[in-house]
Amino acid sequence: MTAGMTTGLMDYDEVVARFDPVLGLEVHVELSTATKMFCSCPNVFGAPPNTHVCPTCLGLPGSLPVLNRAAVESVIRIGLALDCSIAPWCRFARKNYFYPDMPKNFQISQYDEPIALHGSLELQLADGSTLSVGIERAHMEEDTGKSLHVGGATGRIHGASYSLLDYNRAGVPLIEIVTKPIVGAGARAPEVARAYVTALRDLLRALGVSDVRMDQGSLRCDANVSLMPRGSSVFGTRTETKNVNSLRSVERAVRYEMCRQAAVLASGGEIVQETRHFDEASGTTSAGRRKETSEDYRYFPEPDLVPITPSDEWVEKLRATLPELPWQRQARVQAEWDLSDLELRDLVNAGALDLIAATVDAGAAPAEARSWWVAYLTQQANSRGMELAELGITPQQVARVISLVRAGTLTNNLARQVVDGILAGEGEPDDIIVTRGLAVVSDDSALTAAVEQALAAQPDIAAKIRGGKVAAAGAIVGAVMKATGGKANAQRVRELVLAHCAR
Repeated sequence: MTAGMTTGLMDYDEVVARFDPVLGLEVHVELSTATKMFCSCPNVFGAPPNTHVCPTCLGLPGSLPVLNRAAVESVIRIGLALDCSIAPWCRFARKNYFYPDMPKNFQISQYDEPIALHGSLELQLADGSTLSVGIERAHMEEDTGKSLHVGGATGRIHGASYSLLDYNRAGVPLIEIVTKPIVGAGARAPEVARAYVTALRDLLRALGVSDVRMDQGSLRCDANVSLMPRGSSVFGTRTETKNVNSLRSVERAVRYEMCRQAAVLASGGEIVQETRHFDEASGTTSAGRRKETSEDYRYFPEPDLVPITPSDEWVEKLRATLPELPWQRQARVQAEWDLSDLELRDLVNAGALDLIAATVDAGAAPAEARSWWVAYLTQQANSRGMELAELGITPQQVARVISLVRAGTLTNNLARQVVDGILAGEGEPDDIIVTRGLAVVSDDSALTAAVEQALAAQPDIAAKIRGGKVAAAGAIVGAVMKATGGKANAQRVRELVLAHCAR
């Protein structure tokens, strides 16, 4: 049997019955500093190609790097939040390899002397159980540029007519956070992978060091997966699925690789140590390149940068800047909102807790904020196949919509239309009310005319109301709401109906 040959995928239940998965997750985080890692070019996403470049980030001869202090402070804060030890002395190295989007043909990174070591991150899984994932290291490096392959069906180089290079991203501050091997997850390995990236994303967002936009590449996960036969303690050969860019895809990529590798091993094949690409549409991985070893990269100390020596005073000063961390916030809001463990877990699993908390911070009542995020907005996220945080609506906008309902400017139905407008990119709530004409009709004269028209159209209903059957007023209220396109205040309409019939 040829190495890597497979007859398909093994059923997942059979995979976990025969093999123990081992995970290693490498998460790359672009920092949201004002400038790049080693030069003063703006660190901005979405600029026209090759407009934020200079001799340093283009690797031109004679240019020299200058370290971004804010980036160093960010990685120290990340390390502290992950309970890592901060190295009192560390330095950069050159990682030598050639890619067209690597202008210098080497990457300034950290190799055997990273700035943060040996931490941990506590995960809460869907059933409420917890798992501690060990952090091997967090180190600093610079991002590469981007290649755009034009003319192919897949957007990859194979089959493309030509490629274009954008070096705006070259030199953007990048932090790589690497786990220790995650063993013992068994059938829950895909869930654990997703939970880890979710928890890390939430932590980084709380620290304010990155916008953690997976859809824009500011947070990317490389998922290393290997299998060992049940009862064995010898790790299998791993593959590394590169640049997985959504939480759902992290889970799917790990699950697929487990099923694929198990089929290869069961058919007598050998796993090839390689990088792999994840296809969002098909949910499958495909071979990339044979994975290099550290010797292939020919690391050596970066001669143009001095070592970094964080003092104890500097580290403690940065420790004092750490905000309320996600698990601390969970404990606080559970007590403040009187949530049961199950209610809290449901909010965490839905990715709604921090969004609700931020909506409350913006002025909404907890019950109202929960209602919007776990009902209508969750429904909208599910229909679009995305996470709540990726919807494109902010907690501040949700709080504003809630305040407008409370003030009587919007009904609940109109409020949903305003939210739809926000999700469609039409602007802020108040602007959408104007452009869509969604304000509640509050003019009593207009409402009275609509009530009189509805009563005249349904004289039998009007007679019942005059006869004391006030429950019949609901039919007239419904008619008025329909006539006003749902823009009337239903309670005020009911008051006008009863007052009219009492004459």
